Parts: sequence; structure tokens; C-alpha cells
Amino acid sequence: MKFRIKAKLADADGMRRTLTRLAHEIIERNKGSKGLVIVGMQTRGVHIANRLKDLIHSIDGGEVPVGVLDVTLYRDDFRLKFKQPQVQATQINFDLDEKSIILVDDVIYTGRTTRAALDALMDLGRAARIQMAVMVDRGHRELPIRPDFVGKNVPTSIGEEVRVRVKEVDDEDAIYLVEMEDLNGEEQPDDA
Repeated sequence: MKFRIKAKLADADGMRRTLTRLAHEIIERNKGSKGLVIVGMQTRGVHIANRLKDLIHSIDGGEVPVGVLDVTLYRDDFRLKFKQPQVQATQINFDLDEKSIILVDDVIYTGRTTRAALDALMDLGRAARIQMAVMVDRGHRELPIRPDFVGKNVPTSIGEEVRVRVKEVDDEDAIYLVEMEDLNGEEQPDDA
């Protein structure tokens, strides 16, 4: 699937400022970092989660554990979309019971991946509460799911996507609005 870049929505400095604001909002809403744990969703959500952990530590002084969550086997389109699923590691080496979990992802779209993440977290323990932080909310929800902390709201059309790039994976920090095209140059909707 080909795409063309329509706009650069944030550069490295913009992402840093957005993450700093998110860290402050998380601390404020939770009255500090005590009892917080952060769980990043594979792949880019993990790197964003680690950055939030570092920012929360620099602001509040608290040590917030970070875990990694893969939701591939919890997705409702698992049998339809994946012939050979690319299952990645879930690594949560701390107790989730009675903790306030900050679930972190790069982009929220339909809400289905978030629903899968909630199912996975429920299987791992009984949290006091689960809140969600995302870099970008692009709209088009199919489920009644709403993030608690949003870096940017970016209304999109069905033929557009938002690509969050992180230097750990993509060699740059940036957020792009892209338009999807098939090989014939026609727009195609994102089905993720």
C-alpha cells in the first residue's frame, strides 16, 4: 500500500512538548505518580511509554514501572486479518492489582485495538483503574472508547492515516498525515 505525505503535523520538538504536557496532565489527574504503572502497546506505544516514564520522573521524582503489551491475539479481526500473526512480547514484570494503569499508544482510530488491550490487561490483573494516553486521536471510533490524555486531535478522512514516527524505530521523531493510495493511485481506507 502506497501513501503520500499530506502534512507534517509535528517535528521532534513538537513531540517533546506534547509528551511533556501529557506527563504533566497524568501527574495532575492522578495527584502524583504514586501507584501508577505505565503499559505501552507494541510497537511505538512502548517507546512513547518509556519517554513518559522519564518525564514523569523528572517532574515528580517518582519511579513508575513500564510494561510492554502485545494485543495481537486479543484482536477481534485476528482470524480475518492475520494468516501468520506477528506476535511480539508482552512483558509486564509487576503486579497490576489495585494499580492505576496508564495505557499508552501512538494513535487511536476505531477503538478496537484499545478494546483488545483492555481485555489483555483484565486477564493480567484487577487494576484500580485504567486510563489511556495517546499521541494522536484521529477520530472514526467504532466502539465507545475515549482516551483520557490526548497529545493531538487530528480529524481525518477514511483515506488518510496518521503516522507517528519515533527515533527508536524510525530514525526520527515526527507525526505525519498521509493519504493512502493503491497501485492504481486510488484512495484506500485504512482498515487497522
